[in-house]
Amino acid sequence: MPLLPRRFERLKAVLNHRMADLTVLLEEVHKPHNLSAILRSCDAVGVLEAHAVCLEGRLPLFNTTAQGSQKWVPLQRHASAADGLQTLRQQGFRLYGTHLSATAVDYRSCDFTGPTAFVLGAEKWGLSPAAIALVDQAIMIPMSGMVQSLNVSVATATLLFEALRQRQAAGLLPSQGEGVGPERYGRLLFEWAYPEVAAWCRQQGRPYPPLDAEGAISEALPRTVRLRY
Repeated sequence: MPLLPRRFERLKAVLNHRMADLTVLLEEVHKPHNLSAILRSCDAVGVLEAHAVCLEGRLPLFNTTAQGSQKWVPLQRHASAADGLQTLRQQGFRLYGTHLSATAVDYRSCDFTGPTAFVLGAEKWGLSPAAIALVDQAIMIPMSGMVQSLNVSVATATLLFEALRQRQAAGLLPSQGEGVGPERYGRLLFEWAYPEVAAWCRQQGRPYPPLDAEGAISEALPRTVRLRY
């Protein structure tokens, strides 16, 4: 079935507000409910992609809580916390790790308007010593009750929406795709609109065909490929 113009406009509207400079790295957060809820929050805020450190051989699992958000917020996997954090640091992110310590500061006192990565561990164990040693700043969400911490998915949402609030107040929220960059924008838009054709193009080692103003593929493709959309 051809892509409807209104569907194409919806995809563009969402991608226009995505932010490549805001992300999360999850260290061994494996419960499907938590992982799904986190990706749903990422999608709601406008995070372009998320990162995860998983146990060897263990694949991330999602449930209905995600509401399909894993399709729109890809989860990049890393072999270790050191690997993931070093990758993000090389990309220019400042790393904020949720960890109760003498050096932790109230998350509301931090500036999240620049490239920001929130690093969170599993609810039971928290961040590993290796991750704690690599973050730029330990942060905490103050608690007034008997428990010392929030569920990891709730904590992630709290931090992400604070970053969103700060960026909105500073007039830094993207609205026309400037949070992604033109080359990446075009690639992602095609992959969102025509995922099966995009997979075929990658398999063939060929560039994605151009799209017209209404989102239709403006290039003659083999019939077997046309049947995929």
